[in-house]
Amino acid sequence: MTWAETCMFWHVYPLGFTGAPVREAHDAAPRLRHVEAWLDHVLGLGLNGLLLGPVSASETHGYDTVDLLRVDPRLGTEDDLDALLAACRERGVRVVLDGVFHHVGRGHPWVRQALADGPDGPYARYFRIDWSDPAAPRLADFEGHSSLVALNHDEPAVADHVADVMTAWLDRGADGWRLDAAYAVPPAFWARVLPRVRAAHPDAWFVGEVIHGDYAGIVAESGLDSVTQYELWKAIWSSLLDGNFFELDWALQRHADFLRTFVPTTFVGNHDVTRVASRVGPQRAVLALVVLMTVGGVPCVYYGDERAATGVKEERVGGDDAVRPAYPATPDALPPDGAWMQEVHQALVGLRRRHPWLVRATTEAVELTNTRYVYAARADGNELLVELVELDVTDVPRATVRDATGVLFTSAP
Repeated sequence: MTWAETCMFWHVYPLGFTGAPVREAHDAAPRLRHVEAWLDHVLGLGLNGLLLGPVSASETHGYDTVDLLRVDPRLGTEDDLDALLAACRERGVRVVLDGVFHHVGRGHPWVRQALADGPDGPYARYFRIDWSDPAAPRLADFEGHSSLVALNHDEPAVADHVADVMTAWLDRGADGWRLDAAYAVPPAFWARVLPRVRAAHPDAWFVGEVIHGDYAGIVAESGLDSVTQYELWKAIWSSLLDGNFFELDWALQRHADFLRTFVPTTFVGNHDVTRVASRVGPQRAVLALVVLMTVGGVPCVYYGDERAATGVKEERVGGDDAVRPAYPATPDALPPDGAWMQEVHQALVGLRRRHPWLVRATTEAVELTNTRYVYAARADGNELLVELVELDVTDVPRATVRDATGVLFTSAP
């Protein structure tokens, strides 16, 4: 079992979490110290990993990078990141950084130099540029966002740079990388880069952000350790919202197939999606957490979900702000109304911690209707029975987890 298979992560988007200005990149401050103040909260939840959103210098939201080897001044300096990594190490908390390697910001020095020098310049090959109109060259971008200029992943110098960046931050004490927009990068690129990084850091863990596609095929071709399990994420909230546990059962059958070849990274919330408590309500969010903590995978809890935080993502400028809020200076300053959900998280994370075999557990339906689902989670001769009831006679969603000794968790009053 690798260290990642013993990990459960608290996922933080640092620019939002620390209250940094997101529309612009001025205002230097040591805001990463703010994250450090929350590490005991992470341990108190029973978690032992920190999945940290982008910290490299960028123009606005962190994913339009201008220098992958420098900490964003809005978050502090390299010394501030070193201090955070050291504080995590002292507590036994693993740190996975967010690597933005599909694209760079339009203000990146390479982009400016490529446009200044023209098609024969040394940096032109770093990007995919249409020079048919020399007065208005067109740069390939990320999904229509002209501010995010796509790198040319066939260029050896790009692979060299990405390998150097990954290695440099692992040298400083990070334990792994989340690879942003990995689904938009040719798997062959990762297959060229990752062995070079692993040569220096054989225990490093790499999870690719993959929303759709052939998960197992991408893992096999790229050499990634894991990918984000968006299929299961969607099935969890959608089955609860629509009263259709058949969707969840189908997704868990697919999930079992994935677990035969790799361990997916599982979640019910992240920095790009509407909060689960906003989608399905706080009581059904408990059921979503039960699924997350009783099926195979490397689970991630997005900051705020442990307090039943709400927030709706909108497709507009600033539409992510509601799901990327600032957090207070210390956990003591949290409002009391989410304390009950924190206790639920502690109970379910603790349950999973006591059953480490769940990381590779596959599930089988025992009973299945639209609104009631009982599944057995099994691995290595162990078994848990999980019952989800979307509605009962009291119209209250409820969940129960039991083993041969009796009930281990129930959300019933």
